[in-house]
Amino acid sequence: MTADVVICECFARDGLQHETVPVTADDKVALIDAFSDVGFPRIEATSYSSPVHIPVFADASEVLSRIARRSGTFYKATCPNPKAVQRAVADLDAGYGAEEISLLVSATESHTQKNLRTTREGQWQNVAEMVRLAAGRFRLIGVISMSLGCPFEGKVDPSSVLEDLAHFAELGVSHVTVGDTTGHGTPTSVRSLFERIARELPSTTPIAHFHDSRGTALANCFAAYDAGCRWFDSAIGGVGGHPTQIKYGAGFTGNVATEDLVNLFEAEGIDTCLDLDKLREASRQCEAVLRRELMSRVARSGFGHLAA
Repeated sequence: MTADVVICECFARDGLQHETVPVTADDKVALIDAFSDVGFPRIEATSYSSPVHIPVFADASEVLSRIARRSGTFYKATCPNPKAVQRAVADLDAGYGAEEISLLVSATESHTQKNLRTTREGQWQNVAEMVRLAAGRFRLIGVISMSLGCPFEGKVDPSSVLEDLAHFAELGVSHVTVGDTTGHGTPTSVRSLFERIARELPSTTPIAHFHDSRGTALANCFAAYDAGCRWFDSAIGGVGGHPTQIKYGAGFTGNVATEDLVNLFEAEGIDTCLDLDKLREASRQCEAVLRRELMSRVARSGFGHLAA
């Protein structure tokens, strides 16, 4: 069977970068294996960020070497700079590398400087070097943070986001994550942006990555779907946000909750091809690891679609 949408489970990377509760490599491996059992076609497994700046991913290579790989699943590692890609290549040569790596830019200068410690021009130079170092050995995922608004610079011109998407395409990166990093998007702005992507860059596969800071992420996902988007990022329990060491945005910063997104799609007759019983169990497992109740409504209420 072929799913109608492609969902990437981001708990183990985007989710854990925002956590202060220590999570062992054993727990990470167990969680990623549980996500594999659910049937996710893409899993964001770890990050090659500097252990000095983001120590939660100091075990990236260990985690990738120990997970039980599911046939058909792409395991992704985030790469913020060329040194990170060199680490990804070394792990691939050692026999346990990621199938995907994500290459990060931001739509605004202020966020680039705060999050990546460089300028936009400098980061695009980094990305070109990262593409060269990857040498066609991974599926490359471009990432544009702050695509729908920035806490430092306010509104973001959609045309500048289209230019960034086109820049990735020029570098040979055809899959690009459109990130609403601090939840400024609305269904209207999301639908307009994704319709433009479909119209102006038909060879690009956009990936909707929406944070639920203002309670609009689920509606925004459906607006993106209406505009033709079929690839989505989410995190079990709605966890995630910026690294704990970097402060921007206030309140709830997490991703759209996977349980809630899957429930919406399935209730609308959009097949995710995921095992809902195993997703429910993975949700409980994530709560146990973080030792608190997470922000999924479906985790409390149960899946809502009814059998005929």
